[in-house]
Amino acid sequence: MHPSAQFDDLFARRPALLAPLEDVSDAVFRRLCRKHGAEICLTEFVNVEGLLRGCRNARRKIALAPDDELTAIQIYGADPTRLAEAARFAESAQPFYLDINCGCWVPKIAGRGAGAGWLRDPTAMVAMAKMVVESVSLPVTVKTRIGYGPESEMPIVDLARRLEDVGVRALTIHCRTAKQGHTGAADWSWAARAREVVSMPVIVNGDVRSGEDAANALALTRAAGVMVGRRAIEHPWIFREVRARLDRGEDHPPPTADERIDLCKEHLVANVEARGEPFGVRVTRRHLTGYLKGLPGAAEMRRQLNVCDSLAGCLEILESGRRQAAA
Repeated sequence: MHPSAQFDDLFARRPALLAPLEDVSDAVFRRLCRKHGAEICLTEFVNVEGLLRGCRNARRKIALAPDDELTAIQIYGADPTRLAEAARFAESAQPFYLDINCGCWVPKIAGRGAGAGWLRDPTAMVAMAKMVVESVSLPVTVKTRIGYGPESEMPIVDLARRLEDVGVRALTIHCRTAKQGHTGAADWSWAARAREVVSMPVIVNGDVRSGEDAANALALTRAAGVMVGRRAIEHPWIFREVRARLDRGEDHPPPTADERIDLCKEHLVANVEARGEPFGVRVTRRHLTGYLKGLPGAAEMRRQLNVCDSLAGCLEILESGRRQAAA
């Protein structure tokens, strides 16, 4: 199937997407989320300057393994020319599509004009997107927010129309302003309003923490898909829960104690294989609190895991926890 046709076909099926998450959505985590039902995954966001300078970390982020299918590369930067140049470079990695980060609210990024900083000047943002679209043959998408803030200024509806006019193929909307960051409730109604004025897929993002949330967001917005971010860090089972609700109208049962322990072990082993010890162990820790949530003795297991740098030691702690949970 031609990539463009595959793009349209997949978004017609209301996919659940893994959001681009810095220091989280690497190749190992994408594989775990895909196993649990994420149809499309995005890379960590890639700094275009680092990518074009040959920074090893930036190049690592765009490296896609043969089984890393339906993965999009997300890039960010403040210079349209450099974004277009980086898009051409990233295209050589053969991602599913290319995404432009126009939504990161973190001051060190947005304050320099990248990420959500583009929302301060929607006309410049549209011109930049046009330049990127015309630089590559792959579909180009944009992830953004409903506005920079204050809430009295919401450019997203008109912006969606203008982005489609210059060739952007899909739009992911985190339904908060940049100034809100992650505070307050996401207002999904803005995704509904944007969807009404475009024919391209609109993906709703923000506060999707369960299968029920995904179903509610899609019912309200009639969006083409849902993107899951922070919830996936601690609970990648959310993707199977979303699919159960959307495909069968069912609530998927929560993960069992064995499934929780098994995922901890799987993630640790895969990260050590990819990054060695002790780094592979350390980068997995941020996930383990969520993976172990609700298990008997979880607090003590977390305490031990947080000071253990060896894979063998961590695996023994987890097996001891398994025995305790089964007792």
